[in-house]
Amino acid sequence: MPLPRFFSLPWFWRFMVVLWFGVLFWLSSQTQLPSPASFEGVDKLEHAIFFSAGGMCFLLSLRLAGRARATVIAILASVLFCGAIGGFDEWHQTYTPGRSGGDVWDWTADLCGGFIGAFLAMGVEKWLARSPIEA
Repeated sequence: MPLPRFFSLPWFWRFMVVLWFGVLFWLSSQTQLPSPASFEGVDKLEHAIFFSAGGMCFLLSLRLAGRARATVIAILASVLFCGAIGGFDEWHQTYTPGRSGGDVWDWTADLCGGFIGAFLAMGVEKWLARSPIEA
């Protein structure tokens, strides 16, 4: 079954980055967030997973547009993007009642998520290149 054409278009992934950022901003504006699990470090895992998604969408938007073709540059771009947005997120939380913000370990988890997302994006890009696309 062919994939919808929009999966191979950079504007789709740019839209996903904007949507991802909107969800992040909304989550950071909440005074309290429920956590599905209660073990030590679950919030770091949540940060890494969420930022993996953002890093993957960001990198796909670059690569499918023909930018950042070198693998090292692409990975670095994803990590830097996630680091910048993660820093903004931590700063934003300092102004949200009930949230602490400014947690360097949350920011580190964001960077790790960007790194993981970059590698996921490379796999998705290869998969998109091999998959039949609708006309």
